[in-house]
Amino acid sequence: MIIGVPKEIKNNENRVALTPAGAKEFVKRGHQVYVQHTAGLGSGFADEEYEAAGATILPTIEDVYNIAEMIIKVKEPIEPEYKLVKKNQVLFTYFHFACDRALTDAMLDAGATFIAYETVTDRNGALPLLIPMSEVAGRMSIQEGARFLEKPQGGKGILLGGVPGVKPAKVLVLGGGVVGRNAALMAAGLGADVTITDISLPTLRHLAEVMPKNVKTLYSSSYNIEQELPTVDLVIGSVLIPGAKAPHLITRDMLSLMRPGTVLVDVAIDQGGCFETSHPTTHSEPTYEIDGIVHYCVANIPGAVPFTSTLALTNATLPYALRLADKGWKQACREDPGLARGVNIVEGKIVFQGVADAFGMESFSLNL
Repeated sequence: MIIGVPKEIKNNENRVALTPAGAKEFVKRGHQVYVQHTAGLGSGFADEEYEAAGATILPTIEDVYNIAEMIIKVKEPIEPEYKLVKKNQVLFTYFHFACDRALTDAMLDAGATFIAYETVTDRNGALPLLIPMSEVAGRMSIQEGARFLEKPQGGKGILLGGVPGVKPAKVLVLGGGVVGRNAALMAAGLGADVTITDISLPTLRHLAEVMPKNVKTLYSSSYNIEQELPTVDLVIGSVLIPGAKAPHLITRDMLSLMRPGTVLVDVAIDQGGCFETSHPTTHSEPTYEIDGIVHYCVANIPGAVPFTSTLALTNATLPYALRLADKGWKQACREDPGLARGVNIVEGKIVFQGVADAFGMESFSLNL
């Protein structure tokens, strides 16, 4: 198979979907790998390293799309890429279709096959290709939240961990999944007073057993969240419904319960956001204020630490990408129902129910 690796063109997205080590694995198996010039540079990989691994460097993104049978990316295609997608191509990347109607319509028109990292499951029903970036995003959410609590950044001017004689910041983490757990651990490690919420009692029991003593658990309900907001300094939104739009756990009216300078970090923004007032931001302009509340809604948080993120991501995605190349996407999905869950759109038809539900569109059965 001919594999194409374009350079990511989303704002400040420095990750790359394939490392030189991964390129070498494809070449060893008889596949051809074409990488766009400087695609790996932001993650610390020079063109020469890809060439040494057996890949061919192409000068433009158009060249990569024109030659490839399977495109491997990190983030969804953005508007300049829509027309580059070819019929019968396979695209393997993060898509988050359910919160982007324009992207969904464009990919339906393209007539290709789109396999989304974020809906691939393993034998236990977990999300193996989402977990690595969720781990990074969860930890980064605290790092960024602490930064924007600083007064020059618009925050309250509170040090997350406090100092002897001064109380630490209060952090509320909404969601006890991978993002939430990593956020809570990071915040607790810095000395913050942390509360983590979830609607699953088994999850809350597990968190109560394994989390540090400065992390408390709380059942997630509108009432309980409202009771926490007047005294909280940093809120991390980390609620996920795989492949579907995130629920709004903090409404516009609830902003008035918080003190000015409180920081909201919406890690669920890729899925539409779990705060009603959220809209996507970029690393170059990461925050905005509404009613004195600082919102951080960067849609590619792990892109700020591309060396770590690229290695973590490709460790997880490479085995799946190799299977898709070795067997073709249909045979690979026949043999692995979890990989088949990653197929969202095939030749102009939506085959993932959560995407269809988000837009009131028809969903078709994936008939392999």
